[in-house]
Order: sequence, then structure tokens, then C-alpha cells
Amino acid sequence: MAPEQTEQNEGLTLSNLKPAQKRRARKRVGRGLGSGKGRYAGRGIKGQKARSGSHTMRPGFEGGQMPIYMRLPKQRGPYSKDAMPIGPHRTQTVPVNLRDLERVFDDGAEATLEAMVEKGLIKNTRVDVKVLGQGELTKKLAVTAHSFSASAREKIEQAGGSATALRPPREVKRRRRKAAAETSAEEPEAAAEVTEPEAENQPADDQAEENDE
Repeated sequence: MAPEQTEQNEGLTLSNLKPAQKRRARKRVGRGLGSGKGRYAGRGIKGQKARSGSHTMRPGFEGGQMPIYMRLPKQRGPYSKDAMPIGPHRTQTVPVNLRDLERVFDDGAEATLEAMVEKGLIKNTRVDVKVLGQGELTKKLAVTAHSFSASAREKIEQAGGSATALRPPREVKRRRRKAAAETSAEEPEAAAEVTEPEAENQPADDQAEENDE
């Protein structure tokens, strides 16, 4: 037998077999009070979790009552499209920063959605892409995405590039309570200004009668 084979055989024998890590014996429950896990075996007194098969409960199970993920849609709250996006109005976008565009694109290139997929910046074009302004941009790029942040658009245009948005900017509806209060406060002042000239234009006889009274 060759000496190399003998060395390999001698390297691993039944006499020198060892486990990869030290074996840790499991805790045997229900073996008397002196073991530390006797009597109730770590399950407590009665209840669903003390029964056999309780470990098969699915995540989110609350004992049969209406779970929270089914209660929330019925509650009142800001569920309109103009409010915080919740439930069906939730939007999802993939962020792409300017530092990533600076790293993977050459000067004068067109940074379209398909080009971003080829460069590995995004996985696919099924989800909207929003360009954010983190990092510096020194290259002239023609960037096309669904939306842009204000800082990202400013930096792209400063570098001589262009930012083309595939979706129009979302209009935010704001309540005009303050404007309505100001107009209501101006109306009494205008009415008072109108009544003062009328008193000045009264005939002299009428004013004398008022003075006599």
C-alpha cells in the first residue's frame, strides 16, 4: 500500500472519531420535582398551551377570537387616498439613489428602467421606481423613472442631464380652514366700513333731529 494512502487512513479511525461540536443532552421534563422540570413540565397549569398539539397553532391565532389583522380594516381611521396610505391605498416604490447612477452609468448615458435592470439596480420593472437625491452626481444622464424627489431632480439638471417622470406628480389636497376663517373675519369689517359713509351722507335736518332727541 502506498504511504500516502496509509497516512490518509490513519488520519480518521474509529479510535479518534469526535463530534463536530459537543453533544448537549436535552432536558427531560416530568421526571420528578428534583429535576427542576417536574409536576407541570414547564407548561403551567391547564389552558390551551398546556395541552398536547398546542405547538401547531398558526401565527396570528388568538384562541378563536377575531384576530387583529381582521379587526383593523373595520376600524375608523385615515383610510382615504388623501390621507396616510393604508390598506388598498398603500403605494410601493423601489428607491434608486444618485450615487448608484453615478457608479454604474457612463457620462452621457440614458438611465432608463431597462438599463437599470441590466445594471442590477432594480430586479424588474413591475414596481414603480423613484429616484432619490442621496449622493453626488457629476455625469450628464438622461434619467427616466416613475417619480423623482426634488433634490434628485435639481442635482440631475445641475449636472446637465434630464429627468423624465413617467407618472404625473400627485396633487395633495389640503383643507382651507384658515382661509375660510380669514374671509369670515373680513366680512364684518367690510360691513362696518359700508355703514359709516351712510351715516356721513345723512341730511343736516335728520342729524339735527337726532341731536334734539
